[in-house]
Amino acid sequence: MSAKTETRAGMIRKPWIIDTTLRDGEQAPGVVFSPREKKRIAQLLAETGVDEIEVGYPAISQAERDVIREIAAMNLPVRLTAWARASMADIELAASCGTEAVHISFPASQLYLELMHKEEGWIQEQLDTLLSKARELFDFVSVGGQDATRSSIDFLRRFMLDAEAAGAERFRIADTVGIATPVSVMNLGAALRECSPLPLEFHAHNDLGMATANAFTALNAGFEAVSVSVTGLGERAGNAALEELAMALAMSGGFESRLDTTTLSRLCDAVASASGRAIQEQKPVVGRSAFQHESGIHCAALLQDPLSYQPFLPSQVGRNDFEMVIGKHSGTAAVIAHFNRRGVSVSKEEARELLDTIRSHSDRLKRALRAEEIDAIRERNSVKHA
Repeated sequence: MSAKTETRAGMIRKPWIIDTTLRDGEQAPGVVFSPREKKRIAQLLAETGVDEIEVGYPAISQAERDVIREIAAMNLPVRLTAWARASMADIELAASCGTEAVHISFPASQLYLELMHKEEGWIQEQLDTLLSKARELFDFVSVGGQDATRSSIDFLRRFMLDAEAAGAERFRIADTVGIATPVSVMNLGAALRECSPLPLEFHAHNDLGMATANAFTALNAGFEAVSVSVTGLGERAGNAALEELAMALAMSGGFESRLDTTTLSRLCDAVASASGRAIQEQKPVVGRSAFQHESGIHCAALLQDPLSYQPFLPSQVGRNDFEMVIGKHSGTAAVIAHFNRRGVSVSKEEARELLDTIRSHSDRLKRALRAEEIDAIRERNSVKHA
């Protein structure tokens, strides 16, 4: 699943990226993907280079099973995994969908066991029964614990060892209510890695705004796999965002992933459209404001080197060039550049004069100025000096 390659620079890690947009992402309140949209998203995910797609929850309906079968029939170059509860009926419905893998989810905290009126011993019994059947039906079987981050380390160690003994090929820790922090993820990874060599996966939720940081930390803490969703779409505050993790991996230098970051904007736009949830302007990596600049100092530097005030180029995530916004905080370099793009030569002295009016207008309007408003200010200034 996940591999490590020796290089002269040291150990390069190859993380296994599981996308759950079509399962956990669609569980976001009010989000419904059509079959056509699901197939389109699956195709784009494969083109982006994710290793595995958690393609859906077959037990939810016949319609869900139908579209999972259609996606399986696309023969995408990616592992497809169906999600199931710890139930024989769920596993058999998943097997009817044609995916090569299944993930079986168990309650993993005392609270969740009590909600299901179960004891800890029930988990061990079900692991033996369900995995025996699942291994007959699927090429790959993953086991995980819901609410695992609110459980004890001792319980998770026993659970992991029982899952390994039953034949699980990966063990998922689900931070179901998003309470983990990078420090707790590091400690958890170290504790579980001491216990078993079974590959580990971390499934992060974003309730404290740390999902992507926790997913990235997990890959540095002994976890071989992480699950993410496009734009972080998911229940409540969402999940770890694929696009954010992809760029963190690309820039960190210690990872080698299959992800093609130049496809991220197209993928995020498709999911935003299908989900009806617009990408916030300040969204990291793919938000419009991520590549907008107004500060005079910043714009002057960006015109000389676009990496001066950007961590990466917009083209690296499939966006166009950065955008300079003219307003209250602008400087002469941005004004000159604005008119240069229109084939108009403006001196530094004229730009300073125009800036006084631009800043005054921006203050009054409480926003940056539009291109036509900036052009109109110069025209009036030219008439005044004629």
